[in-house]
Amino acid sequence: VQLQASGGGLVQPGGFLDLSCAASGDIAIINVMGWYRQAPGKQRELVAVATTGGKTTYADSAKGRFTISRDNAKVTLRMNSLKPEDTAVYSCYSQFWSGAEVWGQGTQVTVSS
Repeated sequence: VQLQASGGGLVQPGGFLDLSCAASGDIAIINVMGWYRQAPGKQRELVAVATTGGKTTYADSAKGRFTISRDNAKVTLRMNSLKPEDTAVYSCYSQFWSGAEVWGQGTQVTVSS
């Protein structure tokens, strides 16, 4: 399985961005898809993930502002009301039914005026 991420960029505070991630390969082995992020000097943290069964999990910082949606092997993260503290490298993530994990390339999100 390979993950191809798109989206990201520079946005002003209060703005919005969409991130997308598409999986290719043996997608039947995928259970979870979603996004993590890592800001400079900080540890990587979960942003939002969605299971094949439709369960979603959000970081507290993302609740009410971000929405994750999943369509089979594609996941989209709509980020509203962006704040400077949302600035980070966002990485697409997938976990297989076996528990194994795979990461896509990171995409920079910068929230600044």
